[in-house]
Amino acid sequence: MHRHPKLKVVVYFILILVSTIGLSSIMSQIVGGKAEQPQKRKELKLDKGMTVAQFGQANALSASFLKESFNLAQESDFAKKVDEFGTSEQITSLITKKLALAAEHASKKWIKILIKFGLWFTFLSALFKFFKTRAVSSGVRNCLLVIATVTFGVVLGSDPGPMGTVKDAIYLYGTAHTIFPPRMIALSVFLLIVLLANKYICAWGCQAGTLQELIFRINQNSEQKAIVGRRIKLPFALTNTIRILFLCMFTIAVFAWGIDLIGPIDPFKIYNPTHLGLFGGAFIGILLSASLFIYRPWCHLFCPFGLLGWLVEKASINKISVNYETCIACQQCATACPTAVMGAILKRDKKTIPDCFACYTCRDVCPTGSICFSTRKRAVPPADHFIKRG
Repeated sequence: MHRHPKLKVVVYFILILVSTIGLSSIMSQIVGGKAEQPQKRKELKLDKGMTVAQFGQANALSASFLKESFNLAQESDFAKKVDEFGTSEQITSLITKKLALAAEHASKKWIKILIKFGLWFTFLSALFKFFKTRAVSSGVRNCLLVIATVTFGVVLGSDPGPMGTVKDAIYLYGTAHTIFPPRMIALSVFLLIVLLANKYICAWGCQAGTLQELIFRINQNSEQKAIVGRRIKLPFALTNTIRILFLCMFTIAVFAWGIDLIGPIDPFKIYNPTHLGLFGGAFIGILLSASLFIYRPWCHLFCPFGLLGWLVEKASINKISVNYETCIACQQCATACPTAVMGAILKRDKKTIPDCFACYTCRDVCPTGSICFSTRKRAVPPADHFIKRG
């Protein structure tokens, strides 16, 4: 296939999809085939004059759940009227929140989650140290993306993931007006990683992100050009506008109608294929096909965590910066960058800098070693730097 590079890309693309779906199906059966999301809650039955015991029977609530929810001290308290504990609205709100939190807790595989976070910490820390002084060849980069995709996606599944910490938090609050504390802890950890080292969790740890990037990377040659078709760098003003509007639409749908717009098209479900519907499968197929030409389309166009991470990224301690004393203004970094971000970082001619996923492409193609990923403050190029040399 060395003589037919386009055919090679197509074969690799099909192999990646078939392997991901097939192995994920096997692993989800081994670990447990049920969805890791709480079931949709039913309307509570609450009639006037109901006792606590009758309320529990009507709604299939356990005695222990009722005791905890109503702070019942003794068995005789089950004969009390539900009205004694508040208005119908107050009782409905209280039980809805309690049921939502119980469902969230029951839907989680806690041992697997702890293992996943432990591996995230180990893997990302090792990569951060490894990349400090080493260039990243295409072969090494692709191997690392495969390891991340298989480990955090195929083996450990769709949940948890960075996107879910934002998406599910909005959905839970919009439908049950409550917050699931473990999810907030997970979100804080992910954002802390962004604060420390740019979008490292998205770049090398997010199972949906690494799969998109792996597909993007198999369709490029040594000159960072597409083998099949051509690379498309969408304007950041366009992608971020779509991403903001999509988040607004999702939030409105949740609060107004209790509808999860992301659920049916959630790309993380590729790691739990038995819960992926026909529409969702078609959407993800199109999304991953687009990944051959567009760098991480879900991350730039739809991902709620991608938007939140982009905001936190502005205060990131470690980030890509340029040393203009050695920079020869060749702009190879901006050309090789899969998005428009390196052009914005290099010339600093725009106030808004797009998402940077710390892929190291810019640093690795720089002929003078003028680009680094460090705590060094981003400088502004001399006024005549690119006019004189570019």
